[in-house]
Amino acid sequence: MKIGLFFGSFNPIHIGHLIIANTIYDRTDLNEVWFVVSPQNPFKKRKSLIHEHDRLRMVELAIEDNYHFRASDVEFHMPRPSYTIDTLTYLSEQHPQHQFCLFLGSDNLSQFKKWKNYEQILEHYEIYVYPRPGEKQEFDHPAVHWVNAPLLDVSATFIRESVQKGYSVKYLLPQKVEEYIRDKKLYL
Repeated sequence: MKIGLFFGSFNPIHIGHLIIANTIYDRTDLNEVWFVVSPQNPFKKRKSLIHEHDRLRMVELAIEDNYHFRASDVEFHMPRPSYTIDTLTYLSEQHPQHQFCLFLGSDNLSQFKKWKNYEQILEHYEIYVYPRPGEKQEFDHPAVHWVNAPLLDVSATFIRESVQKGYSVKYLLPQKVEEYIRDKKLYL
C-alpha cells in the first residue's frame, strides 16, 4: 500500500488538517493517510504542547469515521526531538510492504533544506506539498508533487487562544474534539 504520512503536533487537530488530508488522499494514488503525532518538533517550543496522549486521542476522535485515515504514535517510542528522516526510516523498516510518502505545507518546504538529512528524504520518498498562505511554489525536484488543495489559514494557535478566552471554536474543530477539549479542560 502507498501511505501518506501527515506529521504534526496536532495541538489540536482541526478542520484544516482534515481538509488537507482528505484532499491529498482524494487527488493522489494514496491508499491511506497516517496522522503521525509528533511529541516534540525540533523547530517548536515544547511549553505550548499539551500531553501527547491527549493530542493522539483528539486525532483518533477526529478521524474515527474515515477508514482511510489512521492515527500513529510511532514517534512516542523514538528519541526526542523527532526527526522526519528517522521516523521514515523506522516505518520503512517495520513495514517493508508499504511505500511511504510525506505531506508538507509549502511553508515547511521553504525550510526543508534545514531538516536533518533532507537529501535522503528526497532520494527515497515522495513529498506531496499543499499550498499555504503567502508561500510560492519555488521548490523543483522530481520527488516533490504539488497538490491542488484549498488555501487554508486555520491556526491551532488561534484555536488555543480562543479556548483560553472562552470564545467559540465551533466549526474550527470536529465536534468530538471540541467536546474532548471542553471535558478535559485543555488549553485553559
